[in-house]
Amino acid sequence: MDMRADYLDRYARGNSACHRLSPRLKLLLTLAFIIAALCVPYSFWPMHGCLGCVALSALVLAEVPPLYVLRRIGLLLPPVLGLALSAPISRGLTGGWELAWGIVFRSVLTFSAGLWLVNTTPFESILKALADLGLPRLFIELLAFMYRYTFVVFDELARMRTAQRSRTFGRQGIVRSWISGAQLVG
Repeated sequence: MDMRADYLDRYARGNSACHRLSPRLKLLLTLAFIIAALCVPYSFWPMHGCLGCVALSALVLAEVPPLYVLRRIGLLLPPVLGLALSAPISRGLTGGWELAWGIVFRSVLTFSAGLWLVNTTPFESILKALADLGLPRLFIELLAFMYRYTFVVFDELARMRTAQRSRTFGRQGIVRSWISGAQLVG
């Protein structure tokens, strides 16, 4: 069984120029980028492109592997696309598609900024930076609790997958796999 504890911040302890920045500065840069991405009007596509180039450059500078970034964005896209497809229904086809693409681009941009922060700063440093910036102690403790128990959930999921594979000897059809997964959820 693979028992790595680097699910979320696998590349946070690197040695790139981005890793050497102050955690507070990285947190503030990430927040500024997210605010900028959210304040750009949907119709101003060149600015979305510029922000995308900034996010891509930051991830390249941080030496985060492109395949890792693409996989993470791939996990984000299904729910975002589901949400974005509701925009043309609610706003009409003319303005709805513009809103839908805006939702997708903003989501990818803000997610990329968060991905950069998490993969250039160890989580305990992010928590310390949040405390230094004056966030309430209770909020920081809740974040630490959530982070710690994320690993417990991932480890339990790995055990359940191992148990399922041992019961089926690895041969299970897609329908049976979905039924089994649904039973696990409840």
